[in-house]
Amino acid sequence: MANNNYSHFQHLYFVLAGIPGLEQKYYWVAFPLGAIYVIALFGNGVIISTIKSELSLHIPMYYFLCMLALADTGLALCTLPSMLGIFWFNYKFIAFDACLVQMYFIHTFSAIESGVLVAMALDRVVAIWNPLRYSTILTNGVVRRTGAVILTRAVCVVFPVPFLIKRLPFYRSNILSHSFCLHQDVMRLACASTRVNSLYGLIAVIFTKGSDSLSILLSYVLILRTVMTIASGEGRLKALNTCVSHICAVLIFYVPLIGVSVIHRFGKHLSPLTHALMANAYLLVPPVLNPIVYTVKTKEIRRKIIQIFVKTKITSESCLLPSIERVASIGTVQYSSALHLLVDLISFSPFAYSNFHSTMSPFNQTTDNHQTFTLTGIPGMPEKDFWMALPLCLLYSTTVLGNVIILVVIKTEQRLHEPMYYFLAMLAATDLSLSLSTMPTMISVHWFNWHSVTLGACITQMFFIHTFGGVESGVLVAMAFDRFVAIRFPLHYTTILTHGVIGNIGAAVLLRSVVAVLPVPFLIKRLPFCHSNVLSHAYCLHQDAMRLACADTSVNSIYGLLAMIFVIVLDALILLISYVLILQAVLDIASQEERFKALNTCLSHVSAVLLFYVPLIGMTLIHRFGKHLSPFVHTLMANIYLLLPPVLNPVVYSVRTKQIRQRIIRMFCGGKNGP
Repeated sequence: MANNNYSHFQHLYFVLAGIPGLEQKYYWVAFPLGAIYVIALFGNGVIISTIKSELSLHIPMYYFLCMLALADTGLALCTLPSMLGIFWFNYKFIAFDACLVQMYFIHTFSAIESGVLVAMALDRVVAIWNPLRYSTILTNGVVRRTGAVILTRAVCVVFPVPFLIKRLPFYRSNILSHSFCLHQDVMRLACASTRVNSLYGLIAVIFTKGSDSLSILLSYVLILRTVMTIASGEGRLKALNTCVSHICAVLIFYVPLIGVSVIHRFGKHLSPLTHALMANAYLLVPPVLNPIVYTVKTKEIRRKIIQIFVKTKITSESCLLPSIERVASIGTVQYSSALHLLVDLISFSPFAYSNFHSTMSPFNQTTDNHQTFTLTGIPGMPEKDFWMALPLCLLYSTTVLGNVIILVVIKTEQRLHEPMYYFLAMLAATDLSLSLSTMPTMISVHWFNWHSVTLGACITQMFFIHTFGGVESGVLVAMAFDRFVAIRFPLHYTTILTHGVIGNIGAAVLLRSVVAVLPVPFLIKRLPFCHSNVLSHAYCLHQDAMRLACADTSVNSIYGLLAMIFVIVLDALILLISYVLILQAVLDIASQEERFKALNTCLSHVSAVLLFYVPLIGMTLIHRFGKHLSPFVHTLMANIYLLLPPVLNPVVYSVRTKQIRQRIIRMFCGGKNGP
């Protein structure tokens, strides 16, 4: 009788879950999710294509990397249909058999990836332990057989899983916990004993992930033991450096896996959102980050990506320039034109593009006048650019995400449609633009080791950096005026700061900055650059380019000083006067509690002012009086000035502004928040 009931009530489909609590926000999730899949498929596709076409990469290490890329591609394609079905089309149903097929391929490719990581660890052991016999031990035949063993093991271990699930009855809940089918997730919905499934799943995990992690650990014990026998300290570092990419790949795979396992076993009390995020991270992070890690660390793959986007032949000679002087003398046209096109594309500047043609004309190009500049990463630490790339990318991601969230929240939240938040939206838009102005060259220097930039592109970037710097200073003044009106004339606040007044203030701030900075490119353009062309930073600033000129720069210096006084100094003076008036108005308030309440509304703005002016003053003092300091200090201060405000301003206003904080919580958690 039970069997008849099972067959009668057996579910023919399962209902997939997206991100619990964010059902109304799937529209926002869909775009970053699509970008993640594009990056994963494109990145791994480029790696496979590069290894296939580049003869210098036909060695065991890169054959195993190709296997890893194939496994990552397969893993991404397994989850792609159901994930995009949910977040793009809100289609949550999956047939029972389709669920079993997806489950099989997800677990199979995951086991393959684990096996490939073991093979890559053994490859590193052989390369370091016996480098002279590396190619004779790991022949093409051995590599092929290793790949076949990994594939066969994964297929055989996972093969029983669909049949073990198929035999179970499902006639109660059919709602899964994730956007894809996993063995443990489907198993918990069964209406019969799942002891066999649990036991087999444990054995399979021990046989694949457990034994693989132990093998990787033992491999690195052997690697460290071998490295310690190398007499030269430089040789030790060089040997360990060949393992950095593999260690990153191992951590990218096993850290989310361990996190998912621990949360699944001991995190029953945690919200479903946590479980869903960890499962998504386990399946999506490795296919996305592995190509990035190996692209950053592998010169040939970087060159291939450059050729794909720029469609310019980058010769190996121009990519292996040992010094800055050779950058200026060998392959300059090819290398700088590639970077120029990239900068023009990202900076959306017709001015830069037109200057590219003008600088290449016979009238402007002379044998003595440099038409390219060489950007500098971290002075004295070029070998550390790889380590700077990851935190730098994190800073830019935080900046873009934080400021975009503030703009979206202010646009969509009716309660925030008031002057204070309109000015905050201007500040966020300015911070976003300032970050995008420096991003192309910063990323190119630290990620792709591109140090050359054309004169036209440099001038374009210089214009945007100084313009948005001036706009930010003006917006801070407008926000100070807003706080003064709100405290001094609270009853007339909305009648004084109408939408028309706010629009006029924004237009005046932008127009003033553009007019003040507009002559700068032309003043730089007229100067000859016949000696050094090495800039001090990873981006172009007026004072930095000006000092390289081979002519009198007194006009540039005087105009730069006047522009600084007209914009930055004048704004600082107005800010100071504004807060004197604010303090005077606050002291006129009788109640002490009301005084603190009034001052509390200014804390976010005071923080933003300090974030902007303290690094600016520090950079100015070091530039003027710190000639004896190392170039590292100058570069660090300049980077702090340009990167710190766009990163921390969204954090300050999100923490200090209740409405923004509530909206962000609702955006990510889907719940209503009380005051």
